[in-house]
Amino acid sequence: MGKTTLCRDLPGALLLNCDLPEVAEQLAEPARFLKSVTADILVLDEEHQLADPSRLLKLAADEFPHLKVVATGSSTLAATEKFSDSLTGRKRHVHLVPVLAEELQAFGVPSLDLRLLRGGLPQALLAAEHDRGFYAEWLDSYFARDVRELFRVEKRGGFLAVLEALLRQSGGQLEVASMSRVAGLARTTVMTYLDVMETTHVLTRLRPYSGGVNDRELVQAPKAFAFDSGFVCHARGVRELRADDRGPLLEHLVLETLQSLPDAPRIHYWRDKSKREVDFVLPFDRDRVDAIEVKWSGDAFEPRGLRAFRDSYPNGRNWLVTAQTLPAHTREVSGLEVSCVGIEGLREALAA
Repeated sequence: MGKTTLCRDLPGALLLNCDLPEVAEQLAEPARFLKSVTADILVLDEEHQLADPSRLLKLAADEFPHLKVVATGSSTLAATEKFSDSLTGRKRHVHLVPVLAEELQAFGVPSLDLRLLRGGLPQALLAAEHDRGFYAEWLDSYFARDVRELFRVEKRGGFLAVLEALLRQSGGQLEVASMSRVAGLARTTVMTYLDVMETTHVLTRLRPYSGGVNDRELVQAPKAFAFDSGFVCHARGVRELRADDRGPLLEHLVLETLQSLPDAPRIHYWRDKSKREVDFVLPFDRDRVDAIEVKWSGDAFEPRGLRAFRDSYPNGRNWLVTAQTLPAHTREVSGLEVSCVGIEGLREALAA
């Protein structure tokens, strides 16, 4: 719903809902249709519903370069075998993330706690009351439209059991074996389902960072993050946040903020065999690897993991992200220069 609302606000755009049979019929002869378009921008909403979506997009890019085409879908354009052409050089992806901390005031959301509990999908976040039925309905719709239809996954119960296990594990290391036991599915099936979730942006797998200079650091064992804290709380039965909920949920919001950065490097975490860890690592290049630690309160920051990381990777900025509203500032912690910033100012600070 969010992407459709944004597209409706594009000035002078022609918006077509590809879910409608009459629109599919209209687009059955793509060359003839494209010649008839007089608008500067053509929006093809839910474009993956068409029988041959890549053919239409390729034709528009190659033969009608004056026409700007916005194609929205519930998954990436490469998510399904319907897209027989990768459209290399003809497309740009825009990944929409849930409502960020810096946007809460604009949405009229009174507290960060509310955002973490309900998540960042506007329908749930802005509801007058906490609507727990929304999350179950959304998951059912996600399976029906994004999973069964696009990927031909038929085992609804098994798939949703794996997804619920992911939501419960979210923020920790990915435990495929326990998911397999809980869902009663083979490990290979669980891995396939996780690939589907990652392709559709419901799952983010963070690989451990390794520059090959420390034989005690983890090089496998990815972490798993679900796409929205509201669904994590729903799966865990959280109705009111406790002190030990806030820090891990804040990590989800920091990850979403990092994912919203234009041209951001691939996001990692770091951990060694002594269980010293850095929450997020951004390798910009060989000479700059930024480290990000997340704490609900800056007073709780303990630099043991960051110190160990910098012993191996000395070049890069150190960030401490907290829930506190405060101006960005730098302080020295155990001989390390650490830039402290509130979650609502993280994007601006990283871009500076």
